[in-house]
Amino acid sequence: MKYDFDQIVDRRNTYSLKWDGGDLIKELGITQRYDQETLPLFTADMDFPVPQPLLDALHQTVEHRIFGYSIFPKEYFEAIQHWFKKRHDWDIQTEEIVYSPGTVHALNVAVRAFTEPGDGVIIQRPVYPPFTAAIEGNGRQVVNNALIREQDGSYSIDFEDFEAKAKNENTKLFILCNPHNPTGGIFTPEELARLADICEKNQVLIIADEIHGDLIRRNQTFIPIAKAAANTQHIITCTAINKTFNVAGLHCTNVIIPNPELRNIFSQAMGFQLPSPFTVSALIAVYHKGEEWLEQLKEYLDETMEYVQAFFAEKMPQVKVHIPEGTYVMWMDFSAYGITPEEVHDRIYNKANVLLEDGSMFGEEGQDFQRICVSSPRPIIKEALERIEKEFADLASPNHKAATIR
Repeated sequence: MKYDFDQIVDRRNTYSLKWDGGDLIKELGITQRYDQETLPLFTADMDFPVPQPLLDALHQTVEHRIFGYSIFPKEYFEAIQHWFKKRHDWDIQTEEIVYSPGTVHALNVAVRAFTEPGDGVIIQRPVYPPFTAAIEGNGRQVVNNALIREQDGSYSIDFEDFEAKAKNENTKLFILCNPHNPTGGIFTPEELARLADICEKNQVLIIADEIHGDLIRRNQTFIPIAKAAANTQHIITCTAINKTFNVAGLHCTNVIIPNPELRNIFSQAMGFQLPSPFTVSALIAVYHKGEEWLEQLKEYLDETMEYVQAFFAEKMPQVKVHIPEGTYVMWMDFSAYGITPEEVHDRIYNKANVLLEDGSMFGEEGQDFQRICVSSPRPIIKEALERIEKEFADLASPNHKAATIR
C-alpha cells in the first residue's frame, strides 16, 4: 500500500514527550520556551503513523482483551533472525538474543556489568549524550576518541588515538555508535574490522549501538560490526525496532551476544525481564511485514534531507549541512555566522520557537552545531526552517533564491 508521510497527525494530548513534555523539557534545561506554538524537532522519534501490519497486529492484541504476563514465543526470535538475515546476511542464533526494555538501559547494564568504578570507557564525540551519562553516572571515566571533521563535513576515526587509548590498561569498554548519532556517518567494513581488531588485541569489550542501522540513505550500505569483525566473542550489539518503525514507547531492544560467558554476565545484570504482549506482536509484525513501509519512509526521508540541504544552501548559506549516510538527524554548523552558540540558541529556541538540540550536548566538539531530527511531515520541517531563517535574516547575505519544497 502507499503511505502518506505528508499527513500531519496531531500528537498533542497523547502523552508524547516531544509534544506534551514541555515542563520536563524546560526542567532538563533544553529550552526556556515551550508552548503551544513550539515546533519540537529535538528528539529521535517520528511524527509518522506506523505500518498498517503493525496496527493490525496491535488491534488483534487489544481485541483479545487480556494483557497479562507474556513470554517470548519462538516466533519472536524467528522474526529477528529473518530480518537480519534478509537485510544484512547476518546469522543470529536464538540463544544469542537477550531482551532489554531499551538501548540506553542496556548500555547502563553493560557498563556496570563489565567495568569497575574508575575504569575507562571509550566513546567518539560528538556523540549521543546518554553515552556520557551511562559512563559518568556509574562512576566510570570517559575516554574520548574524538572523531575528525573533514573538509566536506563528514567525520573519520583517529585510529592512532583510538589504539593508544585502547592500550591503556584502565580502558575496559568501547561504546560504538553506528550509524553515528549525531554526525550520521556509517563506518565502513574496513573501519569496523580495524576497531574490532584493536579492541580484541587489547581486551577491550565492544558494545555497539546499531539501532539506526535500518535508516540509511539510498545507495548506502550498513554493515553490522559483528559481520565485519574477524572475531565476535568480544562484541555485544544492540538492535531495536524502536527507531526503525517509530515504536519507542513499546520498549523493545534486542541485544545480540555471541559469547556465552558475556551473555550470562549481562543477563544476570539485566535481571528477569518479561515483555509486553504489544511488544511481542509488534516485533513479529514489523520484521515480517514492515519492509514496504520502511522503504517508502526512507525515500521520503531522503527527499526531506535534500530539501533541508537546498534550503540552507539557498537561504542561509552560512549554515553548513550535508546529507548524512544514515539516521534521520542532520548536523548543522552555524559557526560561520560569527556569533556565540548562546545567541544561536536564543534565535532558534526562544525567538523562532523551534526546539532542536544544542551541539554542546554531544561534547565540546559540537559547540557550534545544532542537531535537527527531520522525521516529521515535510510541511512541519518547512515551517521550522522558515521560522529559523526569519530570525537570522539580519545576519544573512541578500538575494538568496527561495528553496522549493517537493
